[in-house]
Amino acid sequence: MTFGDSISTCFKKYAQFEGRASRSEYWWFWLFTFLLGFVSALIDGSGTVSIIAVLATILPSLAAGVRRMHDSGRSGWWIICPILNIIYCIAETQIGTNQYGEQPYE
Repeated sequence: MTFGDSISTCFKKYAQFEGRASRSEYWWFWLFTFLLGFVSALIDGSGTVSIIAVLATILPSLAAGVRRMHDSGRSGWWIICPILNIIYCIAETQIGTNQYGEQPYE
């Protein structure tokens, strides 16, 4: 999945916590939200633009994180633990269909 495809997919699935998200989908979207936050902080020193950017991306970020946990065969509740979340988001995709759905295309 490309950078643009990831952004498009995550915004299409804005608050969809079911299903699975590939590593590339999750990490490209993570990069997008990081860059968006950085650029919005540079644009507006008062933080208004940054707050709007965070509010616009918080639900799709959480949803992508939960779907990524599902892709590695784990419950979405693991996103609560930051260290394990990072480890599990790096983990390999579970090949084939698991309890959360079909394997996403990379």
